[in-house]
Amino acid sequence: MAAWLLATLVAGAGVYCLLVVIACWHYKRVPPAQHAFWEPVSVLKPLAGIDEGLEENLRSFFTQDYPEYEILAAVRDPDDPAIEVFEKLQREFPHVPARLIVTGPPPYPNAKVYSLHMMVQAARYDLLVISDSDIRAEPNLLRQLVAEFQAGDLAVTTVPYRAVPGRSFWSRLEALGMNTHFWAGVLVARLIEGMQFTVGPTSAVRRRALEQLGGFESFREYLAEDFVLGKRAAERGMKVGLSRHVVEHRIGSQDFRANMRHRLRWARSTRRSRPAGYWGELFTFPLPLALLLLGVEPSWWPLALTAVAGRLIASISVAGWVLRDRWTLERLHLLPLEDCLAFLTWLLGFFGNEIEWRGRRYRLHPDGRFELIPKPASPNPQARARSRNPSTGKVRS
Repeated sequence: MAAWLLATLVAGAGVYCLLVVIACWHYKRVPPAQHAFWEPVSVLKPLAGIDEGLEENLRSFFTQDYPEYEILAAVRDPDDPAIEVFEKLQREFPHVPARLIVTGPPPYPNAKVYSLHMMVQAARYDLLVISDSDIRAEPNLLRQLVAEFQAGDLAVTTVPYRAVPGRSFWSRLEALGMNTHFWAGVLVARLIEGMQFTVGPTSAVRRRALEQLGGFESFREYLAEDFVLGKRAAERGMKVGLSRHVVEHRIGSQDFRANMRHRLRWARSTRRSRPAGYWGELFTFPLPLALLLLGVEPSWWPLALTAVAGRLIASISVAGWVLRDRWTLERLHLLPLEDCLAFLTWLLGFFGNEIEWRGRRYRLHPDGRFELIPKPASPNPQARARSRNPSTGKVRS
């Protein structure tokens, strides 16, 4: 019985791999949009501390080949070291309008959403490009995004990324998974039902569409605010897209424990954002399923080998064809290890309702909302006094 069940799952995983290849073709068959006219753009950059390669990441936005745009950055603390990096680039590129907002402590769980809310209030333009601090873009990013919005009636779009790891082995494994497993799932979802969500650290949205959805403050209690943004837009009948441009996601270096915390946060938040889809992810693990099948019934090795070949072809299609990522193609021999670790993380995602994010612990709710778990009160009065940092909302031009 167990062998037949596993064989069914392996066969289903093989069908999924075929869908991945078809989804890649479906995505690539649409030619890149051509611009009609250049409208001004507001780029929103939430910052918190010094990410690996932060200066070069930000510089890639100060050097966009685009006639009219502004950059807004937001930090929580006036002593945040990211401020010095941003102000250095302001001096280096005085012709690019750039402003820094010190928000103070967020009044609700999602600090990033609060930063985005503050930046939207200060932004001048209708088209908003939201990009995390660990994103590095090519000079034509804004040109491509504006062309896509001009070509149709887009309300919001996601920009695909190829993950670039840091020095640690575990970050290399995670980048391999992002560039094969994660984006394969997004492309298949797009093929089957169209884009019903947004994901990832770079997206763009019309201000008027955002206002119709309740503004960023309406996402303040959700961990996966990017996913909810696209989901709400699709539910309201707005058009959600997946850009033809690809950026680099510099994920940095993490040791094993930090990497597992990150994976678990992602898994647990995904399970609550789209519970049915999370169960369906079982079919996205052909290699672990094939290994389990061989362990139960070794004579069914041809089926297992077919699943392995399917995973390899699907990975090449996503990483090589869609993301144009040579780094991943040269490390496909690590796929079995990454897939087994990802499968374990998927299983662990069914358990527990707490996550750790930027040094703080949060409790997840079944509907995707989350709340901060308060730290024990400090017995030191001076420490309590230092922790009081009222919101300033100060803008530095």
